[in-house]
Amino acid sequence: MTQPLSGDAIVARLQSLARHTDVPGEMNRLSLSPAHKAAVEEVLGLFRAAGMTAEVDPLGSVVGRYASDRNDAKTLLIGSHLDTVPNGGIYDGPLGVMAALAVVEELSRTGKRLPFNIEVLAFSDEEGVRFPSAFSSSKAVAGTFEEKLLTEKDRDGVTRADALRAFGCDPALWASAQRDPATLVGYLELHIEQGPVLEANGEALGIVSAIVGLSRGRISIRGKAGHAGTTPMDLRKDALCCASEIVLALEKLGRDTDELVATVGQFAVMPGAGNVIPARVVMSYDIRSPKDPVRVRALALAMGRAREIAEERHCAIDIEMTSAVPAAASDPGLMKAIGSAIGKQGGKPRTLVSGAGHDAMIFRNVCPQAMIFVRSKDGLSHHPDEFTTAEDIGRAAQAMYDTVLSLAETHTG
Repeated sequence: MTQPLSGDAIVARLQSLARHTDVPGEMNRLSLSPAHKAAVEEVLGLFRAAGMTAEVDPLGSVVGRYASDRNDAKTLLIGSHLDTVPNGGIYDGPLGVMAALAVVEELSRTGKRLPFNIEVLAFSDEEGVRFPSAFSSSKAVAGTFEEKLLTEKDRDGVTRADALRAFGCDPALWASAQRDPATLVGYLELHIEQGPVLEANGEALGIVSAIVGLSRGRISIRGKAGHAGTTPMDLRKDALCCASEIVLALEKLGRDTDELVATVGQFAVMPGAGNVIPARVVMSYDIRSPKDPVRVRALALAMGRAREIAEERHCAIDIEMTSAVPAAASDPGLMKAIGSAIGKQGGKPRTLVSGAGHDAMIFRNVCPQAMIFVRSKDGLSHHPDEFTTAEDIGRAAQAMYDTVLSLAETHTG
């Protein structure tokens, strides 16, 4: 019989989940889509087969519960997310869910019950691709979800509330997803690094010391359409040229500021005809730093410069911030437990900062949180060639299991 913590067993499940995609030939599973629904049904079955009770919460997350043998036990949360970016990889998110499932399977196989409950969470909306804001499902669990997020619309005009109803959820019950912080032991997440540090240092596993804070939003530029052949250059209000200058200003800010990255990943040009001066551009922005003062200052400088450029080019501008999440330092106690687990395998407990956002950061100031990173080949992620070896995945799952046991040994209730 295959051991639950086997990397090969976990990879087989990741490959099975990858069948659920909204775009054949790509790994494309947006939040609350038909492919996401199919993945949820598969995960529900896996959770229940592992000896957990399992259900889908009002925000579309799968929640599996492995009960303690104590009536007054607190709860340890372990998990990650099931949604993906368009044409992404199979490891980002689902690996953390399948590894957490493997931990519970191993506990069940060996007949272990711990002094705390374990809840395995498969969040529905980490990437923030379909709707303007990200982390809605983990925010609901953490108690930081805002009802106004239900009115956010996707590109097709579908609100989050309507998407949840079509998914089989009741968005009116969103508040019931919240956990009482007083009942939580903490939150643990296993994730691919999505960067090159571990691989460059010849190490399989790492401990996340902090997760960068991020600010995301949209900028809308309104110029004036005109004939591409008959409108003189000095009389144009070209929204695309204005937006392009703003993109380069954001890039320069990111290059010139230590511990800061700035990205424009979405860009829509209207009316989109080759012989028409662009009248409107809608673009995203994404600014990140492990230091909140650096991020906040950069955001103010970037938006100020965007307004200056729009004024210089005689275009109107609207700026909307859709998400702002503070940087999150990991809990020292959880980091120590992870370090001990990695050390048991003969590894060097390297700490590193996560430049990507994760559901773990949402539990900042709610309960202790920490993450295990496993190395990514070539540091690649959000790409079809994203890859982590089965051997490394097995090491990571074992480290997660040993971390959970370590926490159980020191838990005082």
